This record gives sequence, C-alpha cells and structure tokens, in this order.
Amino acid sequence: MTAHASPAIPAGTACPAGLRHRRVRLPAGTPAAAHAVAAVQAAIDDWQLPADRGLAGILASDLVINAVANGAGGTLMLSIRCAGGLFRAEVHDASVRGDSWEDAGPGADAGRGLLLAAALAASSGHYRTPAGRAVFYELAFAPAAAAGSGQAPVGVPGRGR
Repeated sequence: MTAHASPAIPAGTACPAGLRHRRVRLPAGTPAAAHAVAAVQAAIDDWQLPADRGLAGILASDLVINAVANGAGGTLMLSIRCAGGLFRAEVHDASVRGDSWEDAGPGADAGRGLLLAAALAASSGHYRTPAGRAVFYELAFAPAAAAGSGQAPVGVPGRGR
C-alpha cells in the first residue's frame, strides 16, 4: 500500500457526524465517474462534513476513470466513509494483475489521475482485495471544523470549498 503523510490532526478529532459509511455500486462504463462524483458529494452534504466537495468529486472521478480504463471491467464498488477526522473514498474493481500506476511506464496515461490524488489528498494508495484491488484517497478535516467551530471546510491545507 502506498500512503502519503497526512496533515497533523489532533488525537481524538472525530468525524463531526460520527462514524459514517456508504457503499454504492457504480454502473459499468462512462457514467460511472459521474455517479461517483454525485455519491461522494451527496455523502458530504448528507453528513454535513467539513470536506472540500469539489476536490472530493474530482478525486473520486479520477479513481473511477482509472478503474474503468485500466481495470478488468465489470461492476465497480464505491465505498465512502467518515471516521477519525478523515473523509475516505475507495473504488474497488476486479483487477487481479498489476497496479496500473506502477506498471505504467513514463509518459503513460494510466496513473495520471492517481498522481492527482497523491498530490492533493491527505493520503492515497491502493491495496489488494479478495476480488481484485481497491484504490483510495483521504481528505482531512480542518481540526477546528471537525470540532464543530463552524470554520470553513477544507480538504487540503489552504483549500476551502
């Protein structure tokens, strides 16, 4: 699993709405990315999370596009959760060989969207599942917003909605 250092969040900072989790089956093909964006942004709105809706949608779209373009095909599963001051989105697909962003050579298109997640998310990575692989990103909440102060939501330090 690849992970990038996340911004410092005080211990005990929790999801403002408590532990939340949602799974969404995504249709095969092109509309999957649009469905993922809508589901991620709806979860942020429904749970009233201090997360950057635009960034969350873009990153979810990129993960889905990567899975559609480089995965084994078939149904994708989007898992969305909020816990411990983090908003996490995962895209599960049936790929059983290689990790597209590691197997792709320089200049290949396969990993560009995942590079965006690596650059903009608090953490991102991938792991094997019994059915294939999952790729994910996490967005950290502003510590004061997570504590309920009403401070503007952020996904990445210095970025608001």
